[in-house]
Amino acid sequence: MNIKQAQKGFTLIELVVVITILGILAAFAIPRFASLEGQARTAAVQGLAGSIRSGASLAHALWLAQGNPASTIVTMEGQPITLANGYPDAATIERTIVDFSGFIATNVGTGRRFTKAISQTPPQPIANCYVTYQPAAAANTAPTVTVNPALSC
Repeated sequence: MNIKQAQKGFTLIELVVVITILGILAAFAIPRFASLEGQARTAAVQGLAGSIRSGASLAHALWLAQGNPASTIVTMEGQPITLANGYPDAATIERTIVDFSGFIATNVGTGRRFTKAISQTPPQPIANCYVTYQPAAAANTAPTVTVNPALSC
């Protein structure tokens, strides 16, 4: 009687071929995925800049809707927002934003800077990756929101 036994597992050659193919794919794929970290940080900075612009515009719209040009404070979601020329001042702009975690807020001149941070304990700022909010300088002028993501922050 000649009974054939079923093959179990892979041969050594099959395993070597699969590992070689995976190695080649990894050599091309890893550099592409590695560069996504910088793009993600740049996108986060751009997103925060949009949030700051929106928060300032919403506070301004609320101020206009109240119909009292002498008012210097509006309340947004229970948070008092101090206004300068109808827009949030640097000290209270972050109250108009729901979440800015991952950023470190500091005063810069008369404005406020939000610097992207590396997740460490304590968080370390990335020097060239930030958004700066400069309050409205005069009546009927909008605040300035400046984004400084370097080519790769």
